[in-house]
Amino acid sequence: MLNDTDRNMLKIAYDEARLGFEAGGCPIGSVLARGGHEVSRGRNQRVQQGDPIAHGEMDALRKAGRQKTYRDTVLYTTLSPCMMCSGTIIQFGIPRVVIGENKTFGGNEAFLRQHGVEIVIADDPDCIALMKRFITEKPELWAEDIAED
Repeated sequence: MLNDTDRNMLKIAYDEARLGFEAGGCPIGSVLARGGHEVSRGRNQRVQQGDPIAHGEMDALRKAGRQKTYRDTVLYTTLSPCMMCSGTIIQFGIPRVVIGENKTFGGNEAFLRQHGVEIVIADDPDCIALMKRFITEKPELWAEDIAED
């Protein structure tokens, strides 16, 4: 169930995704929050930086800098996290992840749950529409991002 903070943070993540799309990249945005306040935000920067691990979640975490703990944070992401980002969520002990959508890409929710992470799927229509547009307009870039031939 989404609360007002979840909706606000997910909107920030969506805005990051949209900015990434407008810059020619993959439209995936993320926000790290603590106590209902933004710690950092990021977007997929693989294309813009030529960095294969610059996913939205990784960008937000990198921008957060060193934290004494992540066990009191929530990670918001417009798209279901890949295995690399899921591993990082578990490594850092992030207890809750709010996912904008998992219709266009999913599969790691069960893995995260098995490791004690609370998962909330928003089924956000804006997140879904942006990813569908991206996949339709840039199928080669999408295939590269998810490591498919």
